[in-house]
Amino acid sequence: MKKEIKKSKFKVNRDDVELSLLALPTFIWYVVFSFIPMIGILIAFKDFRILPGQGFVESLIQSEWVGFTNFEFLFKTPDAPIIIRNTVVYNTIFIILGTVVPVALAIGITQLYSKKLAKVCQTAMFLPHFLSWVVVSYFVFAFLSYDKGIVNQFLGSIGQDSIQWYMQDKYWPYILVFMQVWKTVGYGMIVYLAAIAGIDNTYYEAAVIDGATKWQQIKYVTLPLIKPIIIIMFIMAVGNIFRSDFGLFYQVPKNAGTLFNTTATMDTYVYKAIEGTGSMAMSSAAAFFQSVIGFITIVTANTIVKKIDGENGLF
Repeated sequence: MKKEIKKSKFKVNRDDVELSLLALPTFIWYVVFSFIPMIGILIAFKDFRILPGQGFVESLIQSEWVGFTNFEFLFKTPDAPIIIRNTVVYNTIFIILGTVVPVALAIGITQLYSKKLAKVCQTAMFLPHFLSWVVVSYFVFAFLSYDKGIVNQFLGSIGQDSIQWYMQDKYWPYILVFMQVWKTVGYGMIVYLAAIAGIDNTYYEAAVIDGATKWQQIKYVTLPLIKPIIIIMFIMAVGNIFRSDFGLFYQVPKNAGTLFNTTATMDTYVYKAIEGTGSMAMSSAAAFFQSVIGFITIVTANTIVKKIDGENGLF
């Protein structure tokens, strides 16, 4: 006799309804602010202008379709090699330092015997994260101003000539890297501190019984157990390799044209191009290009990680 296969009926219980209602505001938020605005991608492929007497949607529909013309200014301009080089090289450095430095500081703070000192250091490092780049730019100017800057005053006190910091681009790769690490290291450190705090103390107790030193405990207990978090943060950072922090590269150097070779990135270049042309379509094209490249880099990085270590990865 053939066994009868009973078809399972879809049942909705009270818990499902309650959880669905709890998730509903988040679902609506994503639909309204993340999915519906994606229609704006069409702007990248059109000669978009707000037409007289027309709204946004009508103007978008009636605007002339130009294909990939809006993408050409990113690659056909003679400045393209400079802005792409700066964007990729700076972000590569930021990714490396943004992984190594926060992990090292998080481990260092956990090794402090004084909990009060650990909290003070943690707060001091996290504070710059809340500062706007506009505020930070004035701090930098207070140090690097030619006439009354703290650095030039110190150089004068030891018999050295003042430096025109905002006129010489050779110093700015170091300044920008330092400012980026200074402002962002605290946030990354908090993430790794939380991961370290979640490690069971029995692992360390067993290591101490086996005679492991502090360095061996870090090497064989701490780092392996926080490795999944490090990998996830690394993959997410790789996705932004073609994006740059506009405030860092535009506000901190005070938009000095003489520093173009070392401070111009894709985001600042697009902004200046829009200032000159007023074309929203070029901005949309640049953002769409960055999003596509970001998606490709995230998937590629995750694939490589999964092949090296199948247990770890973002997805």
